[in-house]
Amino acid sequence: MSAAPAFSVTSSLGDALVILGAAGIVIPVFARWRITPVIGFIIVGFLVGPHGLGAFASHHPWLNAITITNAARLTPFAEFGIVLLLFSVGLELSFDRLWQMRRQVFGLGAAELFGAAALLALALILGGQHWKGAMGIGLALAMSSTALVLPIAGTTTPVGRAALAMLLFEDLALVPAIFLLGAISPHTGGHWQVLAATLGWGAVVVGGLMIFGRIALPHLFAQAARTKSPELFLSASLLVVIAAALATSSVGLSPIVGALIAGLLIAETEYHAEVETILAPFRGLALGVFLITVGMSLDVAVIMARLPAILGAAAGVVAVKAAVTAALLRVGGRRSATAIEAGVLLASPSETTLIVLATAADAGLIGAHTQHFWQIVTALGLTITPGLAWIGRRLARGIDRGRPPATPFNADDRRAVIVGFGRVGRLVADMLRRHDQPYVALDSDPDLIATGTADGFSVLFGDARRAQTLTRLGLDHATAVILTMDEPIIAQRLVRRLRAQHPDLTIIARARDASHAATLYRAGASLAVPEALEASLQLSEAVLVDLGVAMGPVIASIHEKRDELREQIMQEGGLDVKPKLKTSGLREKGA
Repeated sequence: MSAAPAFSVTSSLGDALVILGAAGIVIPVFARWRITPVIGFIIVGFLVGPHGLGAFASHHPWLNAITITNAARLTPFAEFGIVLLLFSVGLELSFDRLWQMRRQVFGLGAAELFGAAALLALALILGGQHWKGAMGIGLALAMSSTALVLPIAGTTTPVGRAALAMLLFEDLALVPAIFLLGAISPHTGGHWQVLAATLGWGAVVVGGLMIFGRIALPHLFAQAARTKSPELFLSASLLVVIAAALATSSVGLSPIVGALIAGLLIAETEYHAEVETILAPFRGLALGVFLITVGMSLDVAVIMARLPAILGAAAGVVAVKAAVTAALLRVGGRRSATAIEAGVLLASPSETTLIVLATAADAGLIGAHTQHFWQIVTALGLTITPGLAWIGRRLARGIDRGRPPATPFNADDRRAVIVGFGRVGRLVADMLRRHDQPYVALDSDPDLIATGTADGFSVLFGDARRAQTLTRLGLDHATAVILTMDEPIIAQRLVRRLRAQHPDLTIIARARDASHAATLYRAGASLAVPEALEASLQLSEAVLVDLGVAMGPVIASIHEKRDELREQIMQEGGLDVKPKLKTSGLREKGA
């Protein structure tokens, strides 16, 4: 009888063991020290990679159990992590918001990419590089890392919003950039025709995804939700992401374009919060795999052999990109602190830089030696991205020291807390001030804070997503918390957390529509105000008064209709209607 085959610890199962073990060590350790896990995953990637402990595995076979010698096996999982990241970005956006960002994406984003690429290419030409190769390297290095920047900056902060516009354009420009390098290759031709065909079929596929998604996705997730099976809901979510990514990649577009569209489509449904929650662990782990592959590409021996040249090249790239990005943001009207922080954060190269470099090498624009050098510079740049983020924040704080100090307040005072000081939050604060009701507003946009403070409003800087930020405002003594941000997922999470921590707190939240309001009621909101409902009521009031109906009966009927609609929404949310939550009850409380 033949012996059973021996288990090989260098198999994919062994790689999975190393990755999961790394995640179990990196995430809690770095979270304890309040350091981004990005650095930890890159360090682990270097240690377990072929240039770290893996280099000694041939002499010490037991190291095979804790090392990964074949980085190519992790590539599909790393790519999947980037796809999931763009999908989650789409979940946090909407088509309306994306349309509002079109000028930033195609104006500011295009200027940043091509401006940085032109300066970098010019420097390379002056250094002796042929102009075609310089163009390829310049385009590659001008791109910034979506996978690292967005988890650090988020998509709701001023820096995150500025970074998002530029990163979206770079992701969309990746495929045209690849075809452009092929078109100027000395030994290939016909790329312009291929590019035109790709863009044409890409437009057809994207249009098909949007039409099919709007029709099919609500029914798909409704069926999955009716089964009350988390496994089926997860399967449906992954099916949508992978199918959209494959659809765009099948016609030559990047799979991340399909993932972004899938996220945008699901964001328009009432299931977006559940989808984001259920996929969050997979996204984080897959991004961890990507970061591990970055660390595995670092070869200390090669770096040390060419250390001055590598450090000089990395510093030059960072300086050029930071200067171009900050200057464009400043010209575009962003505050100096925001422009500097975003510029420094976006200054490192990207994971897509490696793709463009490989394309330039395959097209014969650069040699293998040059490609390898810039690959090392890119890996080093990705590694220092968290450090650049820290430097950017320090510089921004130094610039912000000159702005007006935050309004002093006593956390023990009874006052309303307004979260978000945009258009809606400012109006709420103005009405509270007119009626002599104490309040304090909170926002993470320094521009809004500076303007509000100058106008005499009590507004503080802070990120409401951080639990300690709201705790410092003394919510135990707050008369009410008013959530005014136009971020459905964040609002829902804040309502749930506030209700769990403060069961008796009055929580009034802005909602996009009746469906979102019902979701907020289920999360624990005392009152959810749909913008669409209030606009309809105000329109009805204006029409009735203009037709000559007496103001008193009109106002009374509007209040009655508001209570009726609110009761229906609360019932949709699965809640019992309590009299004190109706409009009349809130007026009696003075909320």
